[in-house]
Amino acid sequence: MAQPNFAVPVPQRPQNVDRTKRSWPIGFAIAAVVIFIFYSFILPYLTPDIRTVVQHWMPLGTINTALIWAMSALGLNIVVGYAGLLDLGYVAFWALGGYAAAWLMSYFVPVSAINILGNAAPGTKTGLHLNILLVLIGAAAFCALFGVIIGAPTLRLRSDYLALVTLGFGEIIPQIFKNGDDFFGHNISNGTQSIGPIDAVEGVTARTTVVAGVAQHTDVGWGDLLAFDHSGRFIMFTLLTALIIFISLRIRQGRLGRAWLAIREDELAASAMGVPLMRAKLAAYAVGAVAGGICGVAYALQLNRMLPDPFTFSVSITLLAMVVLGGMGNVWGVLVGALLIAWFNSTGLPEIGDTVNGTFGTNIDFPSYSFLIFGGTLVIMMLFRREGLLPERRTRLVLHEGAAGDTQAEEPDEELVDQAGAVK
Repeated sequence: MAQPNFAVPVPQRPQNVDRTKRSWPIGFAIAAVVIFIFYSFILPYLTPDIRTVVQHWMPLGTINTALIWAMSALGLNIVVGYAGLLDLGYVAFWALGGYAAAWLMSYFVPVSAINILGNAAPGTKTGLHLNILLVLIGAAAFCALFGVIIGAPTLRLRSDYLALVTLGFGEIIPQIFKNGDDFFGHNISNGTQSIGPIDAVEGVTARTTVVAGVAQHTDVGWGDLLAFDHSGRFIMFTLLTALIIFISLRIRQGRLGRAWLAIREDELAASAMGVPLMRAKLAAYAVGAVAGGICGVAYALQLNRMLPDPFTFSVSITLLAMVVLGGMGNVWGVLVGALLIAWFNSTGLPEIGDTVNGTFGTNIDFPSYSFLIFGGTLVIMMLFRREGLLPERRTRLVLHEGAAGDTQAEEPDEELVDQAGAVK
């Protein structure tokens, strides 16, 4: 008589799990290391012609600016791509984070100098001078508070009405800062005169000496390696971008992230299934605002001052275009879309225009046609690739369900299969 088998079966990992999830983080880390090594140790020793080409087409300052745009686009992706809440005023959080950094890292606040692990300039007698980590935490909390404030009155609104409210918020905040030199009798932003200079970042400033009136580095070591010039900013901005990416990926796999996806797909059905709409929406605005605040701090450090002029409605539209073109809901797609559009808008289009004009002897002002190019690109994308360059898997299946037939629509979501296998 055969003996019964009491062995406990070992759960097998599904065979169709996407094993490329680690490739993007590893690729991002490798790209960051390669860029830093190239610009810090290789580019200075190349021929002048090669250095000129690199500085024209891909200067490190442009990469830093692109990373700032990427931080903000990733934050907007949480609100729009995850929760499906159309936000046309996200630039306000960028401005709030920047001014929070200016208040906490400069002479501006009219109090006796308070230095908390900061790096105030010698002889500074007024202002708050906090360490950069404290500034990041303070700016993130400040923007999260405003995210809740803007989210609270919009809980009943959807679609176009929600977009109008966020549009108004995005227009009001920059105007407050622009006219903030007399805000109910108080100066909160110095108006259009800007707040600056902002304190240097302590711990990443190289030791220098002055020879014949020219500042020169006297030693070569970690101090020079981490000098807060373009290379130092690149290291810091890369780490901040990686932090936002990590938060976006981790929170999407949790309970809150699944609640956002349910609201995005069908808010009424999500409510019927017990999803707390109020808390989920407020959390989406707050977490997205945190990313905007971090982006604002990075922007203030990049400019070394803060002024209200750059925060226009077109910035919010550009951020939304980055999310849509990259792949709404997909963190890596949004990152790629933001980097590409930021580079194209700041350096790529002018350099392409100069090349075309020099080759064909024309005199066309290519940067003046940037909105025409963006508009045409959006039209083409909506006609032929609505899901974006690197779409989220769910979005791709939904948009291609009718065109690809039932076979493709019935394919299991590999991400859900992976989660199910982990639960087992």
